[in-house]
Amino acid sequence: MSDKTRKSLKKLPVGVQAQMMSLAHAALENAHAPYSGFAVGACVLTKDGHLYAGCNVENASYPCGTCAEEGALAAMVSSGGKKKLEAVLVMGAGKIAPTPCGACRQRIAEFGGKDTRILVCDEKKVQGLHVLGDLLPKTFSLKKPLKKT
Repeated sequence: MSDKTRKSLKKLPVGVQAQMMSLAHAALENAHAPYSGFAVGACVLTKDGHLYAGCNVENASYPCGTCAEEGALAAMVSSGGKKKLEAVLVMGAGKIAPTPCGACRQRIAEFGGKDTRILVCDEKKVQGLHVLGDLLPKTFSLKKPLKKT
């Protein structure tokens, strides 16, 4: 991320980053990762200030698992609608600070924008700050959503 981009990002409201870390950690503790042993928790912050958390859920049939970010976004949508994202925090177990996978970057783009903040952290602290536009510079999007039939 360029220094100009970093300076243009407004700070998260006081205490929100700590809340996001707490919710992501609680979700991480509930992760179902018996195959990889790689537990992940995530928390999304909407522009209207709501927080939603999720964890990864693995399945013996690997493609059927879900990522933590996917779980947090599903919680957001199922709570009442399609909201705009302000930030996403992804927490790895131990000292690992994972970035979202490619599919999750596209999922985040569905509700966020190029300036959506992505905070990556281990269980203790934030290790990196990115913006979605740097992690996924060329998002896929439809000009207009498909009509329901």
